[in-house]
Amino acid sequence: MSGALDVDGAGGVDEDAFLKELKAYEGQPAAEGGVGRDLVNEPMIRHWCEAMGDTNPAYTGPDAVAPPTMLQAWTMGGLGGHQGRSAAQQELFELLDGAGFRSVVATDCEQEYLRPLRIGDEITFDAVIESVSERKTTKLGTGHFVTTRMDVRANGELAGTHRFRILKFAPAKRPARTSGAKDGKPVRRPRPVINRDNAGFWQGVEQHKLLIQCCTGCSVLRFPWLPGCNSCGSQEWDTVEASGEGTVYSYVVMHHPPFPAFDPPYAVGLIELAEGVRIISNVVGVPHDEVRIGMPVRLEFLRADEELEVPVFRPVQQESPAAASAEGSAA
Repeated sequence: MSGALDVDGAGGVDEDAFLKELKAYEGQPAAEGGVGRDLVNEPMIRHWCEAMGDTNPAYTGPDAVAPPTMLQAWTMGGLGGHQGRSAAQQELFELLDGAGFRSVVATDCEQEYLRPLRIGDEITFDAVIESVSERKTTKLGTGHFVTTRMDVRANGELAGTHRFRILKFAPAKRPARTSGAKDGKPVRRPRPVINRDNAGFWQGVEQHKLLIQCCTGCSVLRFPWLPGCNSCGSQEWDTVEASGEGTVYSYVVMHHPPFPAFDPPYAVGLIELAEGVRIISNVVGVPHDEVRIGMPVRLEFLRADEELEVPVFRPVQQESPAAASAEGSAA
């Protein structure tokens, strides 16, 4: 194909012919004869479980299995990549890049588990370009969805399938930013997704309570809210109200959020509560470049608009030794 596709649809390029070129890549390999860089091993399982807060005893000890959701982790090639990677996927992406679809976003993945991965298993895999969609228009822009299917084997036996879908797109043209206002009116924050699994949390927020789930089977606390316990599998639970005290466990600074209701740059923190669970929320009341890991914070509730309140965290002001001494003398 010569020249770039007119991604705005103004004409000039045969879109049907371009789609036919894309479809020719369906069924072609994305990776062949890939071998995991490490055998399934206890340290990687431990790191994964610590990051996820998963304390299921099945993942520890001499008979441990790997968490099923680690399926793709054993196939990752790191910075060095894999020797078995096919050129077809790179050619497909270059074709899309040349047509103006240069941006990429991961949209979703699906995994199917056929047998557990055990310590010492050798992981091998093959991947195929399963499908390329026709041209789609999304809020991000116009482009094509590309789905890759990977078959993962443990000691030669099919252990699971991983489907990974991305969107290669040309970003939509956006109006100039108007400091959180549209047509002279403030733009509201996006609404949280409330379902039967987390409705109780948001009911607590309405009462200015930060509620943590507590498994009635093993007493393990969990957050975010889930329908069942990661530790014992029980689906019975109660709630505990958080004290509101915590520390910044980690954080990022958002510079270019896509929603006009936010005013960047601002800090988003992973807050470790005094109860031991972690929650993602905004750190307010301090410049974004002054947020630090380990900073003590305290819960408060931010009125975002007439309908929505959200939990946020404000740094606890550390009293200076001189002030504390003066206060003690006055007492």
